[in-house]
Parts: sequence; structure tokens; C-alpha cells
Amino acid sequence: MLTFVMLTRLSPDALRSPETLEQLERAAMEHVRTECPQVEWLHNFAILGPCDYLDIFRAPDLETAMHVATIIRTYGHATTEVWTATEWQKYKEVLRKMPKAA
Repeated sequence: MLTFVMLTRLSPDALRSPETLEQLERAAMEHVRTECPQVEWLHNFAILGPCDYLDIFRAPDLETAMHVATIIRTYGHATTEVWTATEWQKYKEVLRKMPKAA
């Protein structure tokens, strides 16, 4: 499984009240669970800045991650950015296998 980080920014027109935010979240996550059952959600964060949310999830491939992002976009009239991520320990293992500099 690959790890993905997704930043989401909701359209100002997507919500009318705080209650609708929870309804939106439930509907979107149910859709993700139904269409992408192999996705494992690791963390959800509300953040300050140009984006509203940061999500970290695992998926078997890039196409599945793109499917998740598309579902989120349609529910929140949102924009998303999706990046692959590697845990630091695993990255250090990759570094150790690289050829030494001359």
C-alpha cells in the first residue's frame, strides 16, 4: 500500500452551516468506503491556511488515490492536492541502498 497526503479546500458555496459540514463529511466518507473499500484512512486534520483539511490515507495505487480525490472534490465542490509520501524510516533504508558518492 502507498501512503498519500491530500490537501482539500472547500468552495465557500459548499456549506451553509456547521451542521452541513458534518453531513458533507459523512456522505463523502461513506462514498469513499463504498467505492474504494481498500483505502485505509490514517489521519484527518482541520488546518489553518489556504486549505481547510489535510488527510493521510493508504491506497493500493495512484488510480485509487485519484478516485478518492475525485469523490472529495465532487462532495465539497472542492479543490484537492494529492501527494505520495514515504515514512522517514523507509526513506532512510532507500538512501542506504544508493551508491556512495565518489
